[in-house]
Amino acid sequence: MAGLGWWQNPTPQRPSTHLEQTLAVLRHYGWCQSLDVSPTGRMCIRGAQTLLEKTGHVTPHARERAVAYMQAALADAGIHMSFFTFNDLPGQTLATVENLLVNASRKARANGE
Repeated sequence: MAGLGWWQNPTPQRPSTHLEQTLAVLRHYGWCQSLDVSPTGRMCIRGAQTLLEKTGHVTPHARERAVAYMQAALADAGIHMSFFTFNDLPGQTLATVENLLVNASRKARANGE
């Protein structure tokens, strides 16, 4: 987290910012599938969220709200599966995962979260 400048004095963030931070973690440490954290330190969406929660950057409640926004963004796109299943789809790319996180963050921000 030091590489992102977030190590000292973490402040729990609202869902929209948590989703943006999740994307920043994936871009910084690398994205992966099938594991929350790979042996080389890459993470899936859930792994990045867990890192942020364990380091004090999001509360469990705000993380749950962020998940709800991801699920809503997937539903808007006609995708009816959990976000972590979406992350692990064969042929999935970081670009589509980024799109999900950006759309979910926008939905949260539009709702004042």
